[in-house]
Parts: sequence; structure tokens; C-alpha cells
Amino acid sequence: MKPRLRFAPSPTGYLHIGGARTALFNWLYARRHGGTFVLRIEDTDQERSTPESLQAILDGLTWLGIDWDEGPGKGGGHGPYFQMKKLGRYTELAEQLIATGWAYRDYSTEAELSDARKAFAAEKGLKDGDDLRSAGFKFTSPWRDKTEQLDRPALIRFKMPKRDGRFGFDDLVLNRIEKPYDDFDDFVILRSDGVPLYNFGCVVDDHDMAISHVARGQEHINSTFPQLMLYEAFGWTPPQFAHIPLIFAQDNSKLSKRKHPEADVMRHKGNGILPNALINFIARLGWSHGNEELFTRDELIAKFDFEHVGKSQGVWNPSKLVATNKHWIKTTEPLQVAMQLLPFLQAAGAPDAVVDAKLELGVKAFAERSASLVEMAEKLRNYYSHGITIDGAAAAKHLTPEGKVLLGKARDEFAKLTEWTTAAIDPLMKTVAEANATKPGAVAQPVRVAATGGTESPGIGVTLELLGREETFHRIDAALR
Repeated sequence: MKPRLRFAPSPTGYLHIGGARTALFNWLYARRHGGTFVLRIEDTDQERSTPESLQAILDGLTWLGIDWDEGPGKGGGHGPYFQMKKLGRYTELAEQLIATGWAYRDYSTEAELSDARKAFAAEKGLKDGDDLRSAGFKFTSPWRDKTEQLDRPALIRFKMPKRDGRFGFDDLVLNRIEKPYDDFDDFVILRSDGVPLYNFGCVVDDHDMAISHVARGQEHINSTFPQLMLYEAFGWTPPQFAHIPLIFAQDNSKLSKRKHPEADVMRHKGNGILPNALINFIARLGWSHGNEELFTRDELIAKFDFEHVGKSQGVWNPSKLVATNKHWIKTTEPLQVAMQLLPFLQAAGAPDAVVDAKLELGVKAFAERSASLVEMAEKLRNYYSHGITIDGAAAAKHLTPEGKVLLGKARDEFAKLTEWTTAAIDPLMKTVAEANATKPGAVAQPVRVAATGGTESPGIGVTLELLGREETFHRIDAALR
């Protein structure tokens, strides 16, 4: 059977880099094997879930080019794809577990649970703020073996079997993982308002959506064990699991929304990173293919597997992201870059810029000189303005009386051109230089300073073709004056 994989974010904020990489790995595996990629929204945290956060996640995935086959906006035969739209299903299955002896209603009050925690902490000599669960706290409900129903709300807890020994699973990344049965207590599967907790909703949804493989972060390993017990209780076959490494920031802490601005996928769009560059970069945060660093999207699909996903965390490297982005700016089709560059160029001061032959030429001219779309837009914006402010040091060095003579001679040659192209303009530097017994550079620099205001630009032919005939003469005449 062809695989079915999913990405199941909670709409409680922007698309996190770690979430984007999780989505990418699932998407790559599905695409490589001709399978299905499902987008499911786990929106049970009603206090924090917002439509704005959902849209931010959809926008982030769309910008990255991670498309889904089933889910919001696509539909599909395994919906609904929002957990809050299937509460009846969770209640039905929780009742089924009660009927088969795998779950029970727990009417314990919060005060009773608090008293149990305090008694455990006192017995162990723990302080306020200590992690009780890590210390071995397990709540034993007095309702575990009772069947009567009261006329008041109740949680539904899963009844962990009393067994000796260990159980576990074979992870596609981490190999065999096991834990003792007695590490786990009776966990809540359904709140009193009918909303499922993560472990229960996740299992039900993965089963209902016929998910065959679950790739998720290593922080979810402990959740896998209670989920396996739920699969056993229902008699369902669990998916294959692949727990991928976390992403750490440069300060050696987990990349977090609170501490690290780079955790926001769309921040990188705003910084002028190409989506293919970010995809390439995050794919390499935890996965490798020999010593290769640069991959097209098709190459990632053809080569991705879980066998070569690493066991240790990936570390965010901003300089590597910049280098990757430089590569993709240079190697992406100019028209594609131009379409993504346009809003940056308009924001930089060229509101009338459009995607046309001029902008494509500008992309080609500055592709080798730009680390981001922001930088490229800054370099290009003066080619869309009328007139230029000339740098004083550049003028002092190159717009000397001798330099102005050569600039005037070049202007005379430019006026003779019948076509305004790089191929027609470039040879004139040599023509003017030979006629005045000097080097082509001595002609080119006064022209460059007059045309751009500074001493750095692409070749003179490209520079003036970008400016256009009318603007070139306007700027040269201003410099000569």
C-alpha cells in the first residue's frame, strides 16, 4: 500500500521552523513513495487557537511549497480535518473503551488530586515547583474499579493494565525504544467537556485517516507509549514511528518561539530568503545524504529517507542559511526570482516596478552580488529612480576635469547608438579609451559614477541597459554640469 503521512499542527501561533521541518520530512516521504500527505488541525486548545494562527500556518506551508493532498481547503475522504468538528467520534470511542474495561469515569475532584500531589511531595521531601511526575508520582483514582455513574461531569481515564516487563516499538530513526509498564499511570483521554487530550485524539485521528507513518519530534517519544496502549485496546494496527531530532539554537537551547526570532518561518520570507533555500537548509538540519549540502526540491524527494535522519539535534547556523540562499539566488530562474523580488523592490522605493524584462535583467545583474532579496532590492532600487545623488569621494576621484572629458566623449558615442543593449554599449569603453590613449577602465569609472552615484556596479553595458537611454543621458548630463 502507498504510505499516508500527516502534519498535525495546533493553531496557536506562527509556523515554527521545527514544525516546518516535520511537515517537510513527512511530505518528502509521501512524495517519494507516491503516497498521500494530510494536513490535520489539532485545535482542541480553544483558549489559544485562533483563525489568525491557522492562516499563518497555511501561509507558511504554502510559501514553502509544502502542499497537502487532504485537509483544509482540499477536503478528502477521511475528514473532518479539524478535531473540534469530531467531538462525537471521540466520545463514542471513549464509551467503547469503558464498555470493554479499558477505561473508566473518574469523578475525582481537583481538590482530591491536589491532596494526592501534596501527600506525595511531602513523602518524598519535594519542594514547590519540583516535577512530581519525574519523581514518580502516579495518581490512583478511587474510581478505577467502579462502574456507577453519577450526575456530575467526569473525566475519562484509560486503565493501564497491571503488567510486569517492558513494552515498546521499533523507531525508524532511533531503533528499538522500550519502557516498563509500571512507568505509566491511568492517563486522561477525554475531558469532562468531551474534548480529547492529545494522546487520545492523535490515535483516533491517525486511525481514522489511515495514517501509515508518523514522523514527529523526539519530544513526543514519551507520548508514543500510551498511544501504543490505546492501539492495543482498540485492536488497531499502529503506524510506523520516526522520531526526528530537535533543532537547537546557537545558544545550545531548543529553538523556541519565545527566545529565538529565527524560529518563525515567515520571518525568513521577510528577510529575503527564497523558499527553496529555506527548504534546502532545514532538510539538512537532521538529515544527510553523504557530504552533499545543496539539493533541489526534486532531488530531496528522490533521496529522502528516514534511515539517514540523525539521532542528535540539528543546530541552527545562520551563516549556512545565508550561503544556501546565495546559491539559490544565483541558480534559480531569473523570472522566478523577479516575482519574489518585486514586493521587496517596491517597498525599497520603487513602487512602479513590475515583473518585466528590465527586472529580469536586474536579477541577472545582481544575482552574484546578493545574499538576500532584501539586499538585491536595495541594490536595484536606484535603477528605478529619476536622478541620483553622487557620492562625494567617488566624484572627487573620478569626476575630475580629465574624467569629465572622458565622460563627455563616452556620451557622444552613446548618442550614436541605434539600439540600447549591453552588447552595443560595452565596446564603446574600448573605443573611447583608444581614441584618448587611455585604458577602458579610465572611461568606465566616470560613466559608472555618473550613472549610479558610486564606484561599484555590474558591467557598464548592463548598468546602462538597466537604466535605459533617457535616464542614462539625464544622469550623465547632470554629472557633467
